[in-house]
Amino acid sequence: MANTLHRTGRSGILTIARDFSCVVLTAQHELLATAESLPNHVLRGPEIMTRAMTDNHPVLKRGDAFLHNSPYHGCTHPADHSILVPVIDDDGRHRFTVLAKAHQADCGNSLPTTYMGAATDVYAEGALIFPAVKVQTDYQHVMDVIRMCRMRIRVPEQWWGDYLATLGAARVGEREIMALGREIGWDRLDAYAQQWFDYSESRMVDVIRALPAGRVTRSSTHDAFPGTPAEGVTITATVEVKPAEALIEVDMRDNPDCLPNGLNLSEACALSTPMIGIFNSIDHTVPKNEGSFRRIRIHLRDGCVVGRPRHPTSCSVATTNIADRVANAVQAAIADLADGLGQAETGALIPPSCGVVSGVHDGKPFVNEVYLGCTGGAGTPWTDGWLTILHVGNAGMCYQDSIEVDELRHPLFVRTRRLIPDSEGAGRFRGALGAYSEFSPVGCAMTVAYVSDGNVNAATGARGGHAGAPSAQYRRRADGTLEPVPACAEVVIGPDEAMVSISGGGGGYGRPEEREPERVAHDVREGWIAAGRAEAVYRVALTAEGRVDPAATARLREATAA
Repeated sequence: MANTLHRTGRSGILTIARDFSCVVLTAQHELLATAESLPNHVLRGPEIMTRAMTDNHPVLKRGDAFLHNSPYHGCTHPADHSILVPVIDDDGRHRFTVLAKAHQADCGNSLPTTYMGAATDVYAEGALIFPAVKVQTDYQHVMDVIRMCRMRIRVPEQWWGDYLATLGAARVGEREIMALGREIGWDRLDAYAQQWFDYSESRMVDVIRALPAGRVTRSSTHDAFPGTPAEGVTITATVEVKPAEALIEVDMRDNPDCLPNGLNLSEACALSTPMIGIFNSIDHTVPKNEGSFRRIRIHLRDGCVVGRPRHPTSCSVATTNIADRVANAVQAAIADLADGLGQAETGALIPPSCGVVSGVHDGKPFVNEVYLGCTGGAGTPWTDGWLTILHVGNAGMCYQDSIEVDELRHPLFVRTRRLIPDSEGAGRFRGALGAYSEFSPVGCAMTVAYVSDGNVNAATGARGGHAGAPSAQYRRRADGTLEPVPACAEVVIGPDEAMVSISGGGGGYGRPEEREPERVAHDVREGWIAAGRAEAVYRVALTAEGRVDPAATARLREATAA
């Protein structure tokens, strides 16, 4: 399924960045398999979407397909167009559902972006909302729906190609499961699924019982945006580990009500993101499916920014900004339980380097989201921050764009993309460095739409680790000067100007002076940190040749300990 979507999609957000997910669910709405999907797309939400499908369409037939992007009925946000296909056996019985979800370059919003951070409600947002709407019957398109999309979306041919790719991925899944069911028998296949769930639950039970019992409350603050309080939005998560019950509970109810902007989480994201924080913090080999999910309880409330939104609340940015603050708070809370658990905070999204670029070039409109430089990986108990994670909810499943391919596909020129020295969250295991990107339109003006968190509240560390560097954004004027631009905006860049994007670094895990000196020396040799920072922050002295001076380093660290 994923190979089909990747190879046949039309927009760069699918064929370059791979911002899509493919999953299989049982007929009882249980998540069975996710392949290389984005965690915030699939951990929770698909089961709500398939229930909406069966509620709206009690009689399912082979050849049906449904378009779903409603954040009020299980989808992540309106930009994630999803195709659901019920797998019907030869006796007409619904056996499984395959789901392919693809982020759109344009979903009909009132502005040319799929991230409407300032939208006061879904009407200001403008996206067409499809709550499990039938788009195929007997394998034939329902052209009324197709015509609606083509009239509303700015790049209809691009959308049509992406729609067909998503539909094709779902049909491939249907075909292969049909073949498998006929080969080994449907009842045997159902029995396998339940055995897989039971095994996964047993693995989760073993892992939780090995954890220390405890209850920790941790907060993470999103920067002020249009529609938020002046001090920003503080997200609070209370994590309780109950080894005796083999249960982890996360309470997200002590958070603000829904906001008059697009930052609100859909129910799918409000459920998935605490689970991301949990799975980031435990044995990574535990399968992620309905079985392991039985040992997790997420507590939400209606009408909460991290809860269950009511129509017409806007959830345009539900997959990233506040969602990342939730996952960060959970994994940092688990880090507070004991050394060797959890993670620091991952850097924030969405800087201009991950923004939606649009305009008109040679009389033709273009719209696409680019991934031109975003790092932000958090320090963990065992590793340094992952340079290409992009953000915590993505888990590194999307790819950073190729500069050359982006320049071929879009009228833009990438002036530079590089890592920023000394931007890591220092720690025993450091966070990833931030990234600097600068790009310009070619032969036209270009609008860059973004919702950049982390300008003020950078990714914090865990267990004595330091915060990563903050994010920032500028317009470079024709005379070369830098003009600061707002954190949430649609900025028009002229042909003689450039968009400058700075993504934040990840938080560090553990005290910097506990870092292995050879790791520090390596970072200095790579140009990632300066020798002065090695001495002042990590308490590591280097020789003129860049090697560790053991005696001087010991004296520095002894002085710090004293």
